[in-house]
Amino acid sequence: MWDRKQGGTTVAKINRIRTFAMALIFIGIFIMYIAIFVFSDSPILMSIAMIIGFLSVISSSLVYLWIGMKSTQTLQVICPNCEKQTKILGRVDACMHCDEPLTLDPKLEGKELDARYNRKNFQQ
Repeated sequence: MWDRKQGGTTVAKINRIRTFAMALIFIGIFIMYIAIFVFSDSPILMSIAMIIGFLSVISSSLVYLWIGMKSTQTLQVICPNCEKQTKILGRVDACMHCDEPLTLDPKLEGKELDARYNRKNFQQ
C-alpha cells in the first residue's frame, strides 16, 4: 500500500489549490488594511499597496475560475477506504475526505505517493 504521508499530510490537489486561492484573498485584504492604516500619510504608497492588494484578490478569482474549470474535467471515483465520491486530478491524487492516496495507473499501485508522477516528463 502507499505511504499516506510524504513530508506532511497528503491533501487532494483541488483542495490544496482552493486553499491557496483563499489565502490570496486574505493576503490581499491584509495588504489593503495595511495600506489604509500604515500608509495613510503617503497617498502614493497607499495607492501602490491598495493596487497590490486588489491584484491579489483578482488573482485569487482567476485561480478559483481555473480550478473550477479543471474540476469539471476530472474523473470522479469512489474511494476504496471511505467509500465516498471523490475526484482524481492527474495520475496520482488523494481522496478529498480521508486523504487516501489514489491512482488509476496500474504501474503505480503499491508505490509510495509522489507528486512527480503527475509531471509529463517524469520517467519511472
